[in-house]
Amino acid sequence: MPKHFEIRFPAECESLPNGFWSAVDVWIKKPHVVNKRLCGVQETDSVDGDEGEALRLLPQDVVAWLKGSGSHGTHRTCLSSHVRTFIPKVNIYGTRKQKEVVVKDLDGQQVTFVPFEEAEADQASVRKDNIYSIKLCLVDSCQWSLELHVRTTEAWYCDGVAYPKLAWLASDLLPKLLRWAVASKTSNFPSTLSLLPIEKYSLVYRQLKDKYKAMVKVWPEVTDPEKFVYEDVAIATYLLVLWSEERAERDVDARQSFVDLGCGNGLLVHILANEGHPGKGIDVRKRKIWDMYGPDTVLQEEAITPGENFLFPETDWLIGNHSDELTPWIPVIAARSSYSCRYFVLPCCFYDFFGKYRRRQSQQSQYREYINFIGDVSRVSGFHTLEDCLRIPSTKRVCLLGKRRTYEASEEARAEDERAGYIRSRRTASDDDDDGGGWGTGFRPRERAEAVRNCMALSRDLVDGVVLRVAEALLGMSDERRSPEDWKRGGSLCVGEVAALLHQDTLKQLKNECGGLQTLLKNNHQVFQVEGGRVRIRDWRDGKPLRTRGKRRAEVSPGALKTRPCWFDRHHPQGCPLQAEECTFAHGLGELRASTRAVRTKTN
Repeated sequence: MPKHFEIRFPAECESLPNGFWSAVDVWIKKPHVVNKRLCGVQETDSVDGDEGEALRLLPQDVVAWLKGSGSHGTHRTCLSSHVRTFIPKVNIYGTRKQKEVVVKDLDGQQVTFVPFEEAEADQASVRKDNIYSIKLCLVDSCQWSLELHVRTTEAWYCDGVAYPKLAWLASDLLPKLLRWAVASKTSNFPSTLSLLPIEKYSLVYRQLKDKYKAMVKVWPEVTDPEKFVYEDVAIATYLLVLWSEERAERDVDARQSFVDLGCGNGLLVHILANEGHPGKGIDVRKRKIWDMYGPDTVLQEEAITPGENFLFPETDWLIGNHSDELTPWIPVIAARSSYSCRYFVLPCCFYDFFGKYRRRQSQQSQYREYINFIGDVSRVSGFHTLEDCLRIPSTKRVCLLGKRRTYEASEEARAEDERAGYIRSRRTASDDDDDGGGWGTGFRPRERAEAVRNCMALSRDLVDGVVLRVAEALLGMSDERRSPEDWKRGGSLCVGEVAALLHQDTLKQLKNECGGLQTLLKNNHQVFQVEGGRVRIRDWRDGKPLRTRGKRRAEVSPGALKTRPCWFDRHHPQGCPLQAEECTFAHGLGELRASTRAVRTKTN
């Protein structure tokens, strides 16, 4: 008997089997990472019946196991099958193609994966020892189980690429399928990369990642290089494949031109230009990295205000990649630039035409509502609007595209009236209307100088006063874990309770000028520990490393030691819990010394 692993969960509803098959389709058809190194793609259409083309690839003993023996348990006379191909992110297989026959047993609520390698046409080698099945079982009226069956465990092979570990299938894949099964009943977002040929995307992404990965090592900005570099590589891949398919559809060779509005660090512009597409990026603020790209990457520092001065009649595509306040304007600018102009926008922060976006519905998430709003803007602007979901390391992954119009070129005047009326309808009484009534009237471009919103603009006296007030309140609370001889740590408060300790004028300064109370508390990590929305006095004897954005903070550099006074040595009734030689902060003026660390300024 094959061994199996299972997870159990409450029965959410009678339609969970449909959710299970939706989850299986997500796993089969769309790109996913296996052990962070592999993606799978569907290659052939489904074939119904016992003697489907996909099943003919398999040895008879394997087919017999699928139909009646092994984990299926009962004889099945009708199976659905197709083949999917793997595209490794590392080239370790040479000319061999790694594939799987995927066999669905709808009656038995089970799907089986049979891996094989194909060197040349009609020459396939099945890896029988790596066959596995996933089965949905109703345990009782209140419990479902999701089971992983394997044909054998003793000879299971794993190479970390095409052949995953059994432990990964059991501990990672099954929970993923469960989440997708439940989410499939409520999700109203598109599938990942639903508008592109997945195999082509995977190959281009691998090429671009190898080509531009060196940017991670020379990234001069404060922002996380791995996130920004690989995210822009993925977005560039999407556009390059999209544009390649468009050229094939139109039977043209000339590469599309583009303008990236709100281009930020400019890496997307740099990649697209390097890959042969003429274009430029415009942003209100120049970044340090711009000087590294060279003269072939055209980047322009200028504030963008929607109007006649910012139309692009000779441009094929307008791009809005996390373009913030410009996001809703990009379909409008594309529509008004020329009848042939298209657009791509990846919304992130929620902006309307003339300020922050205000929610109007509570029945759906704010993100889904905002995507719907940008879709409405696109449709009113006259585009057949498409949605897709990118494969990027971000929670905001849904993009919108306008590739063609819903009206004829001769109807441009009517279409413009509809656009103008819709924009006017979004204006509120508080929107500024002092600049003469142009179609961008009331729009507020971003300031050239970035606002400081990390509590650094506050006076030292104000910050010290808040820290002392909050610390005294925490130390005044009882600590049930503390014995009389222990160092006093006090209790904990949620951030809302901490706010109640402060004067309204202080809270207003925190909110309007520097990013809020929680930011101030986290900045003062020498004194406070902020986790799960609760604030405690930090005990440096715990030895827990500080974390920054989910990552372990690097070792404290020697230039940062003893450069600030120890708050506990000066203010705690029992002093610092560490000896002076153990504490990284100065105990007394005699230990205090100047910092040798370079000062960094943040640039997005």
